[in-house]
Amino acid sequence: MTSFLVDGRVAIDAGAITRALSISEQRQVRHVLITHTHMDHTNTLPFLIENSFGSSDEPVSIFCTKRVLAGVRRHLFNNDTWPDFTRIPNHLYPSVRFEEIEVESPFEISNLAGGPLEVTAIEVNHIVPTTGLLLRQASSSIIFTSDTGPTARIWEVANATEDLAAIITEVSFPNRLQDVADVSLHLTPNTLRTELAKLTREIPVYLYHFKPPYIDELRQEVAAADLPVAVEELVQDRLYRF
Repeated sequence: MTSFLVDGRVAIDAGAITRALSISEQRQVRHVLITHTHMDHTNTLPFLIENSFGSSDEPVSIFCTKRVLAGVRRHLFNNDTWPDFTRIPNHLYPSVRFEEIEVESPFEISNLAGGPLEVTAIEVNHIVPTTGLLLRQASSSIIFTSDTGPTARIWEVANATEDLAAIITEVSFPNRLQDVADVSLHLTPNTLRTELAKLTREIPVYLYHFKPPYIDELRQEVAAADLPVAVEELVQDRLYRF
């Protein structure tokens, strides 16, 4: 399940926030960027709000595009699956604030230790509406593709971003399950190689989203894939600096 934490206050997706952080650490998270509605990226969002309730006068801001926001409202904070915390304790002082973002329209999140975080959402090709993210802080930026099958625009942005320090992208299924990857719009080591060939520069690439039944098989296939750039598998709980 997918979650990244920036400067202790910004979560990128919410698949595992409450599994990975203590209650006190969860209460420091005031902004959550949701790339798409699949549960491995949203699963712990309701519990983050529950565990943070009453700990701050500042509501938790949830950022996503219009189509993703519609799904989050419909399936999570709907008073059926989970209470609508945009009206708790009341609509004037909510625990959650939804922030609708526009594709390829940068915005800033401030009050972070490393300085303002500039965020730009970029559409990728997944089975539900999904955006990758270009994240820039100070003089460095990274791209997180989120879950995606073969796509185009985010690689164009990567090639045009001069201060790009790293790319985080997915690989989900082994090559023998290429048909499954194609239907679900995920990558295999074979299609990962094709995607990375779209890069016109040497940028470090980090991998996530290995499906648990295939981890060893994926590691072997990635190592043997003759990829055009160096890749590294992300490690749970490790702190990365770019």
